[in-house]
Amino acid sequence: MNTTRHWPKRAFILSRALSRAFSDTPSPTFPLKHVTRSNFDSALVELRSHVRAADFVAIDMEMTGVTSAPWRESFEFDRFDIRYLKVKDSAEKFAVLQFGVCPFRWDSLKQSFIAHPHNFFVFARQEIPLDRTSYEFLCQTTSMDFLAKYQFDFNACIHEGISYLSRGQEDEARKRLISPKGDQLMHPSYNLRETTDLSLVRVADVLFTERMKKRLGEWRDDLLQNRVGGPQEEKVPDDLNQQFRTVFFKMRPALSLDGFTSHQLSLIRMVTRKHFKDLTYVCFNGESTSEELVVYTDSESDKARLMEEVKNDHQRRAEMKINAAVGFRHVIDLLSSENKLIVGHNCILDIAHVHSKFLAPLPSTAEEFVSCVNKYFPSIIDTKILLNADYTLQRKMKRSSTSLSSAFSLLCPEIAHGFTHNVLSYEPCVKVEVHVDEMRSSNWNSGAKHEAGYDAFMTGCVFAQACSHLGIDFQLHSPSENLTQNEKLQKHMNLLYLSWINGDIIDLRTGNRSAELSGSNMIRKPYRKILFKNIVLLWGFPSKLKPSMIRDCICKTLGPTSVISTYCIDQTAVFVQFSKAELVSDFLNLKETLEQSNDAISHLHPLSQLLEGGNTRAASYETYKEICASPISKVLFADQAEAVGIKWKTELLPSDKEESHDNTRSHLESAMDSPQAVEKSKTRNTEDVVNDSSNKRFCDDIIDSFLKVEKIRRTTNL
Repeated sequence: MNTTRHWPKRAFILSRALSRAFSDTPSPTFPLKHVTRSNFDSALVELRSHVRAADFVAIDMEMTGVTSAPWRESFEFDRFDIRYLKVKDSAEKFAVLQFGVCPFRWDSLKQSFIAHPHNFFVFARQEIPLDRTSYEFLCQTTSMDFLAKYQFDFNACIHEGISYLSRGQEDEARKRLISPKGDQLMHPSYNLRETTDLSLVRVADVLFTERMKKRLGEWRDDLLQNRVGGPQEEKVPDDLNQQFRTVFFKMRPALSLDGFTSHQLSLIRMVTRKHFKDLTYVCFNGESTSEELVVYTDSESDKARLMEEVKNDHQRRAEMKINAAVGFRHVIDLLSSENKLIVGHNCILDIAHVHSKFLAPLPSTAEEFVSCVNKYFPSIIDTKILLNADYTLQRKMKRSSTSLSSAFSLLCPEIAHGFTHNVLSYEPCVKVEVHVDEMRSSNWNSGAKHEAGYDAFMTGCVFAQACSHLGIDFQLHSPSENLTQNEKLQKHMNLLYLSWINGDIIDLRTGNRSAELSGSNMIRKPYRKILFKNIVLLWGFPSKLKPSMIRDCICKTLGPTSVISTYCIDQTAVFVQFSKAELVSDFLNLKETLEQSNDAISHLHPLSQLLEGGNTRAASYETYKEICASPISKVLFADQAEAVGIKWKTELLPSDKEESHDNTRSHLESAMDSPQAVEKSKTRNTEDVVNDSSNKRFCDDIIDSFLKVEKIRRTTNL
C-alpha cells in the first residue's frame, strides 16, 4: 500500500499533537485593562504605582489618520526639515483615539518581566469653555477602515473617551480663574463685582422690580421680627411662593430663587444692590447644579466675609473642574515626572502627537521640537532603531520586515504564539508575565493587535528581547539599576526615524540629522544622491504631461544630460533634478522669458508643451518648504500652492545667483560666436541655449541649427 496517500491525515495528527504540546490547556484571551472616563481615576492611581516601579514604559497610539493629502506622504525628495514639517502637519491635523501605556518591571524572583498593559480611550471635548471654538480633526478613510477591521470600539471612544487639556490650555484656564472675570469660568452669569444699573425702559420691568423690592423687603422684615415661619402665605400669591424658598446658606438665612429668567435675575440682582444694604445676591454652584440666592447679612463685615467665602468656593470648584478637565494629560505628566525610559516603535509621530496634544503647539523647526521633547522626556528608545542597528538582530529576523507585528512574532515567538514549552528550536525568549487587576497570565492568545494597549505591550516585549541580543542580562539586573544609564543602550538613546524610507534619523538631543548605524544599511535599498539646490519644483502644468514627457521637454532645450531625474509629487506637480546647480537659474529665466514672449519662435520652443495653458508654475526647492509649512491641506498640490497664496508663475533666484547666471551666459555667448559652437549646437551637446536679441546673426545660427538637425526643433527668444 502506498503510504504517501496517508500523508494528509498524518500531517493533521502531527499538527494536533504539536498543538497539545505547546499548551496543555486552551490559552485565555490577552488580558488588557481598558480605561474610559468611568474608571479613569482609579486606573490612574494604579498606573502611578506601576510606572514608579517600572524599568521602562512602552507606549503606542491609534490615530484617525497619518497624512492629510497625498503630496504630504514621505517622499524620497524630501529634505530633512521638510520631513519634520510633514510629521508636524500629521500630528496637528489628526486625533489620538487610543493611547497604550504598558509599564514593564523586572521581577528577579520570577526571572521575568511583569507587564501592566493599559488601553486608554481618548477623545478631546470641551470640558471647560476656554473659547467658543470646538475641537476639530481630520479622518483618513484608510485609517478608519483599518481600525474598523480590527473591531475598534468607536462608540466607547466617543462617548466614554477621556478628554484632556494641554499644558498651555491648563495655564490659560488658571489665568482666567484668577482674573477679575475668573468666576465666570464656572458660571457665565456669576459676577462678584457690582453690576451697573439696567435701563428700565419696559413697563413690565418697572412693575417686576417694584414687586421684587416689596417681596424682598417683606422677607427681610420677617427675619428681623424673628418670624420663624417665614412670610405669611395669605400675603403672597401662589406663583411667587413657588419661586421663593427660605433656606440657610453658610449659616445665614437666604431666599432661593427658582423659575426666573436670566433677565429677571439680573433685575433682582440690581434691586438687591440698590435698595438693601443687608441683602446680598449670590450665585452658588453645587456639584451638579447652580443656585441663585439672596442672602441676609447683619453687617458690612459679615457681608465681606460672605463674599470672600463665596469667592473661595468658586475658585476651589474651578480648580477641581480644571484638574478634572486635564484628564488624560495626567498620564503624560506621570510619565514625564517619573523620568522613566520611554520605548516606542517607529515612534516619531507618537512623540509629535504627545507634544501637540498635551504639551504645546508644535514649533516650526525640528530644533525647537526636540528641545521641548528632551525637557519632558529625556530618555526615549525607538525599537525600530535597535532592530536596524544590529546585524545579529537582523539575522535573527532573517532580514524580514521590521514592522512591530513581524518583529514581535520573530523575536518573541513564545509570547506571540502562547508557547509554554520550547518544542521547536526557538531560542530562549525573555519571559514576560502580564498582570491586569487580579488576572495574571504568561500564556494567552494574542488576537488584540492594533489596540494601542496591546501594541504597547508588543513594543515592550520586542525591546526586552532586543536588549537581550545586545548583551544586556536581565538576570543580573537589580531594581536600583536605571536602564537609561545602560552603556549598551546609550548609542541608541534619543534617536528616532524621522523617515524610514530614506533612513533619516533625528537626534532628540540636538535636533540634527544623525547617520544610521552600519547594520541598518544591509537591508536598505540604496537611494540616489539628491542635491536640493539642483531641484526645480514644477506644478500646474497640463494634466496630459507625465514626468518623463516633462523631462524630454527640458532635455530638448538644455541638453540630453541636463536632467538627472524627475519625481512625481502628484498629478499636478513634479520635482526636476538638474545635473548642475546653474541649470536651475537657466531654466527659471528661460521659462520666464518664454512666458513674456508671444512670437512664433516661442510657440515652437520645446518648452511650449510644458507651458501650455499658462498655469505652469516653477520655483526652487525653498518654495516647496514654504508650501509644506502651511497649515492648509488641499488634496492636490497645485491647489495647495494657490491656497497658500503663490500667484506668480516663476520664482527667479536671488540676484547674486542671477549675476552668476549672467556671467555664465556671457561666457557661452562668446564661445558661440565660433564655427565650433554652431557645430556643437547641432549635436545637442550644449549646456544651455542662449540668444541675444541684439545679435541677429547669433539668433539665426541657433534657429538654423535646430531646424537642420531635427527639422522642427524649436528655439528660444531671450
